[in-house]
Amino acid sequence: MRFTSETSFEGVREQLFTLGEIPGVLWTPEGAAGTRPLILMGHGGGRHKKDPEIVHRAHRFVAECGFAVAAVDVPGHGDRPKHEEYDRIATENQARMEAGVDPAPLIAGFQALVARQTVPEWRAVLDAVQQCEHVGHGRVGYWGVSLGCGLGVPFVAAEPRVHAAVLGLGGALASADAAARITVPVEFLVQWDDERVPRDQCLALFDALASGEKTLHANPGKHGEVPAFELDSTMRFFARHLGS
Repeated sequence: MRFTSETSFEGVREQLFTLGEIPGVLWTPEGAAGTRPLILMGHGGGRHKKDPEIVHRAHRFVAECGFAVAAVDVPGHGDRPKHEEYDRIATENQARMEAGVDPAPLIAGFQALVARQTVPEWRAVLDAVQQCEHVGHGRVGYWGVSLGCGLGVPFVAAEPRVHAAVLGLGGALASADAAARITVPVEFLVQWDDERVPRDQCLALFDALASGEKTLHANPGKHGEVPAFELDSTMRFFARHLGS
């Protein structure tokens, strides 16, 4: 793991890094030392590790909870090179959706393909970040919706270090089998009028989770219209399960 730059803003230290071919970013409290909870965040489709919504959430997790937060670019996004196979599939899927084909199976198939690469990558990133003296081996949480849910469900299912997860805007077609292996507390977001992931698929994924503690947060609106107040609930959820 190699850090390539460092900046600070309003008490939050931001360090860009690379791990092999994986570009990532780590946010921690400025001047932090010692072990603290860590949240790994998965960005949405077509976005990247420093998407404004990722940065906003990360800064609040760090500034208000004292957490460390890490995010990386998934294949074909952000600072990663174009991935010819993924680009071809994404282009074909977009054309088929515009022609009226049900998007849910197309999205599910694509996410399942990408997850085969991202799950081992994210586990390696977790290994590396926890070696940092200002992060350490504290409790780990995961946050990811949309593509971040499709990739995050198999990651959480495979990674025993994750103690709690916020997921949502994802369907059962891609992730039901992995969801059945998740037993940690989950807060799950659903947009009732989601035009990309049918409501019944979202609810089926929530139902598939084997977690003894899982909470469904459903709000009116389309896929990208999760209310801002849900972040407050997310922070309380992680504070309760990860500590400080």
